[in-house]
Parts: sequence; structure tokens; C-alpha cells
Amino acid sequence: MISEEVPPQRADARRNRDRLLRAAAAAFGAGDEPALEAVAAEAGVGIGTLYRHFPSREALVEAVYRSELHALCEKAQDLLAAHEPSAALRQWMGNYADFVTTKRHMADTLRAVFTAGAIPSALTRNAVTGAVAAILAAGAEAKSLRADVDPDDVVTALLGVFLATDGPADRARIDRLLDLLAAGLRA
Repeated sequence: MISEEVPPQRADARRNRDRLLRAAAAAFGAGDEPALEAVAAEAGVGIGTLYRHFPSREALVEAVYRSELHALCEKAQDLLAAHEPSAALRQWMGNYADFVTTKRHMADTLRAVFTAGAIPSALTRNAVTGAVAAILAAGAEAKSLRADVDPDDVVTALLGVFLATDGPADRARIDRLLDLLAAGLRA
């Protein structure tokens, strides 16, 4: 899986960082390029605190992306603990759709972050493929999911769904396509 790579911090600094990440994720997910001052205000901290943690917009976007990717991939294990593997897979696919569609609003800044090499290009693919592999393995063991499926093929199919649709405005269609994909993966 992926780690968030956060250096040790005092408890209050960690709380401020976490509040900034939550506020930034909500602001970027809302669809606009938010002013960093607005993110700081929403988090209940000053702009200086934001810049101490994230010296640039790109650093903030990178941290939000890494944090949400980490949470998405960790969610696979949580879902497996709470649900039968085929239900966990379908629910995780919906979480992945949310992750991808909310990133459309950060696309320009994310592109700069990826181009600069701050997030290695294989990081997301490997993390997501690992989460899918864990769910598929649990499903194969429980005999509820096919054992002959390559996790990377599932990720490729998911990306096809996201590329072929219009994000949040097309959520009903995304869900129908994810239902079809999930049905094809059942044993």
C-alpha cells in the first residue's frame, strides 16, 4: 500500500495539518481552485500555518492526493472486514470513482505535481492495483469472486469507465458500468 510520509510532529501541529488537509480536500472537491487563504480559514488556522505545512499550492495538492490515496487503499481492508468480498469490491469501486471524479478539479495542479516527479507515475497504479488484488484474493478464497482475474486488468477497466464518463455529472452511468464490471468478476 501507500504511506502518507508525514514527518513526526507535535500533536497540535499534526491536528492543524489534518484540518488543513480536510479543508483543502473539501475545497478542491467542490469544483473550484480555492484561494489558499480560504482553505486556511476553513481549517481554523492562519495562512502562515498553512504555508508552514505546505509551502505552495502544489505541495498542498500533493499532500491531499497522497492522503486520499492512502485512505482509499486502506478502505479495501476495512470493507473486507465488514462485508463479503464481492460486496466489498463493488463498494470499493464506488469509493474509487469518488476519488477519481473529485480529482478532476485539481487536474492542472496535479499534472504539474506529476510532471515535477513529486508523485511517481506508478505510485497510484501500484497502490490501487494492490487494493484490488487484496479484495480479489479474499473473494477467490471465499469463492465469491473469480480466481482467474488479473488485478491490473480490473484497474484498467475501472480507468476506462472513468475516462468514458463525465465525472460527478455522470454518476448514474458510472454506477451502472461499475455494476456490470462487478457482475463480471463474480464467481
